[in-house]
Amino acid sequence: MRALLWIFLCLSLALPLTTPVAAQDATQDTTPTAAAERSATGGAQTLEDILARQRGEKIQDDFRRNATGDPDSAAAISAQLGTLGGVSDAEVFRALRYGTADINASARGPVSHLIIQDSGMAWLQFREGPMTTYGGYLMLAMFGLLVLFYLIRGKIRIDGTKTGRTVERFNGIERFAHWLLAVSFILLGITGLITLLGRKFLIPLIGKDAFAPIAIAGKWVHNNISWAFMLALAMVIVLWIKHNIPNRTDIKWVMQAGGLFSKGLHPPAKKFNAGQKVIYWIVAVFGISISMSGLALLFPFELSFFAKTFQIANMTGLPEIIGYGRLPEELTPYQEMQLSQLWHGIVAFGFMTVIIAHIYLGSVGMEGAFDAMGSGQVEAQWAKEHHSLWYDEVKDKETGADKSGGQVPAE
Repeated sequence: MRALLWIFLCLSLALPLTTPVAAQDATQDTTPTAAAERSATGGAQTLEDILARQRGEKIQDDFRRNATGDPDSAAAISAQLGTLGGVSDAEVFRALRYGTADINASARGPVSHLIIQDSGMAWLQFREGPMTTYGGYLMLAMFGLLVLFYLIRGKIRIDGTKTGRTVERFNGIERFAHWLLAVSFILLGITGLITLLGRKFLIPLIGKDAFAPIAIAGKWVHNNISWAFMLALAMVIVLWIKHNIPNRTDIKWVMQAGGLFSKGLHPPAKKFNAGQKVIYWIVAVFGISISMSGLALLFPFELSFFAKTFQIANMTGLPEIIGYGRLPEELTPYQEMQLSQLWHGIVAFGFMTVIIAHIYLGSVGMEGAFDAMGSGQVEAQWAKEHHSLWYDEVKDKETGADKSGGQVPAE
């Protein structure tokens, strides 16, 4: 009897406690579309905000800031939200995150006041994700196309009978500038890939102890060889810019694809054909761009290019036309560095992809092409087939020199 009475009392006491909750659950709208207004939460995030973030959707998080963004509005130590040792209110961290907090630091520098930088994760994810993935695919695709081209077309041979006579194609200064640019570019490409991909691919193969000195040496080479690259780039641009201005002969060369896919077909060209002019301007534009971003990385927080670039781009309206909206015109020092590093890597992948094709055609892809930068002297028949207009100019100068009794060197 006592046991039955005890059970009855327990049930009667528990029933009032559970009934309101059950009634509340029954009246609550659990449909996904019933998102509570943020005003009902006192300005805090809602369930829909949390679910959207978990789904990876972009949310508007201005509500996370208070009206003033002033950390002085945070709760005191003795208040409900305060903790021993310092203020713990969320407004403090929001002010730090968005760079609105009044920071006093003993260190002095452009980023000494920046405690939390909000864009670091986006930079890391893009660097280790799309940039590395698509950049690698781009280079592998170029390798594959060149292998396929070689299997189909083979090595491009000199069609006519070799004369045994040579013509000076590039003098010593031109060859020095070319090889200085080429060697420095290759070293920069290798050390750059080690820096970007070494942790992911080399450490699992050789271990951290072996990778450490390689990474240190690669960093030193990359930082110092860059000066040789920029010097050679300036020399190449100055030496060859007059020969790389597009003209009408380039149209015919492009229409016939330079004769690359047809044996015995050699469209006329001057000292540089249309394909070489494309390479020249890619080297010039990409080289200047990668040098500017490289300088920003060599001198951290000293050079800021992107805020000014975004401001000019917004003035043109181009970002809005292509659907990106207005680009940010105020960037933190860390954001400038992160954008410089990403741009440096993006341009580098495109640069290396183009140069791979250039190296192929200038070495194993075409008979006699390497001699132009090796000894500077090319077979006369090769010059007649691939650069006939330039060869005629050289012969005319030689003929004029013979008639006058002097000697005029070939270009």
